[in-house]
Amino acid sequence: MAVRQTPSPQVTLAITGASGAQYGLRLLECLVAAQWQVFCLISRAAKVVLRAEMDIGLEDCAQSVERQLTDCYRAGPNQIRVFHDNDWMSPVASGSGAPPVMVICPCSTGTLSAIACGLSSNLVQRAATVALKERHKLIVVPRETPYSDVLLENMLKLSHMGCVVLPASPGFYHRPTTVDDMVDFVVARILDQLDITQELIPGWGGENEENRVK
Repeated sequence: MAVRQTPSPQVTLAITGASGAQYGLRLLECLVAAQWQVFCLISRAAKVVLRAEMDIGLEDCAQSVERQLTDCYRAGPNQIRVFHDNDWMSPVASGSGAPPVMVICPCSTGTLSAIACGLSSNLVQRAATVALKERHKLIVVPRETPYSDVLLENMLKLSHMGCVVLPASPGFYHRPTTVDDMVDFVVARILDQLDITQELIPGWGGENEENRVK
């Protein structure tokens, strides 16, 4: 009798053109380490930001990017799947194939506003629309300051729809000493939302007794 293996948990990870590409790639690394299968969407604007902020060049071909990320993070076969902006036949474009959770990290203000208004002009927007209509968990990580009235209204609209709005706002109680520490703070909060056990940043009160604020 064949033994049926438990499938790996799946997540859609979209990286859009906001500053903060480091958050998205660090999250991808952690998801792979946690043995999740990641359906990855990287917008054209995100590729510009990746080159500007991290000197990382990604090709336009989804298969080439998939191989590049798989090699970089030592992912297993098909653990990272990359889809092009207009790949409407990808699993994330339909409620019958999309993973039960989606994270947009970082989430540009244009992407956030488009989702709040129900637009589906590219695969990231369509995947988010699917997540909302299927009542899946959707986490958006905006990286913008200050917030305009329009952006605040759109974030409130998404929150009312059940979306988790998790701004890339690092805390400092863990006393970061590097940029990586600040990135890990935000990524840790996302992993917490996904119920993934993480040791990047301890929760408040999780330090030794003598280190607690009194």
